Amino acid sequence: MAALNLKKSLVAGDYVMTAEDFTQIAATLKERTGIVLTEGKIALAYSRLAKRLRLLGLRSFEDYCAMLNSPDGSEELQEMLAALTTNVSRFYREPHHFETLQKVFASGIAQRARTGERIRLWSAGCSNGQEPYSMAMALLAAMPDAASFDIKILATDIDPNVVADGRKGVYRTDLLAPAPEVLRNKYFQPFDEHRLVVKESLAQLITFNVLNLIGPWPMKHKFDFIFCRNVAIYFDEQAQERLWARFAQATKAGAYLCIGHSERVTGPGERYFETAGLTTYVRGPL
Repeated sequence: MAALNLKKSLVAGDYVMTAEDFTQIAATLKERTGIVLTEGKIALAYSRLAKRLRLLGLRSFEDYCAMLNSPDGSEELQEMLAALTTNVSRFYREPHHFETLQKVFASGIAQRARTGERIRLWSAGCSNGQEPYSMAMALLAAMPDAASFDIKILATDIDPNVVADGRKGVYRTDLLAPAPEVLRNKYFQPFDEHRLVVKESLAQLITFNVLNLIGPWPMKHKFDFIFCRNVAIYFDEQAQERLWARFAQATKAGAYLCIGHSERVTGPGERYFETAGLTTYVRGPL
């Protein structure tokens, strides 16, 4: 940011956003979430946060930063994090991961569950729920009676707004088009003319919670399957490496980790994960 004029507005618009303002916002975002906001995202930050300034009746980003740092700024800080967090999701996005999940359940995990073993899956960065509901449909395709056993999917995201949307489970009909028709018809029902809502038979497998991936993880039990896709790309290299290492500690030997198409496991965690297919890893012994 040194090359930028610290007092001149970086974006033409209704509000002044100086380099100093942007630097402070970017530093806060990285500290709280691990997400790196580069200079290339100045316009994005402005457009998303200008809505907050308008709603709050503020005159500049300097005033906004002052509010964030005030004793009453904690609530607005959460709104800022939600505004700057990218929430892109689709049902059955990168379908090979759901094919792997279905195959692994059918070939081994289902039998382990039937003998009484606890089975846990995690959608880490679940956005508005399309990923965990896709996971649940793939799971039920392999094991239709899964709800009768100790099988649960944890769905977490840093943004409480999208977590709330996930709990509601209401989606436009066209968004569900990528899901297999037989599963879509079995586990969703009409909500109104243009939307479908998840049925309890699918929803009961999933627990939605707010969680910051760079903060404490309160989960006590190790996971058999983790989806964390297109999340780490927003972190710097050090934060990514810490995340992979933590996933190694949070999974059982033989567990699967599915990541985004632009991501790869690096750093200390790399020694524990072996490639098992396209952007798919299996955790070896610690």
